[in-house]
Amino acid sequence: MAAAHITDEKTFDDEVLKSSVPVLVDFWAEWCGPCRMISPIVDEIAKELQGKLKVVKINVDEAQQLAIKHNVMSIPTLLIVKDGKLADHMVGAMPKDQLLQKIKPHLG
Repeated sequence: MAAAHITDEKTFDDEVLKSSVPVLVDFWAEWCGPCRMISPIVDEIAKELQGKLKVVKINVDEAQQLAIKHNVMSIPTLLIVKDGKLADHMVGAMPKDQLLQKIKPHLG
């Protein structure tokens, strides 16, 4: 399953805060080099952890209010939301194994 693209608060609430599984939220932009580097990694993780983790992407240019509300100061910013609460957050591109180390403690 591909990552859902979120552009508004209501969709964020429905897809992220009300999710029955942990959610990896990827704040990114087209013009961001590190975002383009990490995007395929995020997509791979979405496929590998399907059913255990939901992945959503938020383009900060299309959803500036969401970026502001979630204190996104630089991108890529990745949030892990579990049970409607922020469980972890990371800033900047990182290798897949490092990202998985951050995600795995929040699964099941």
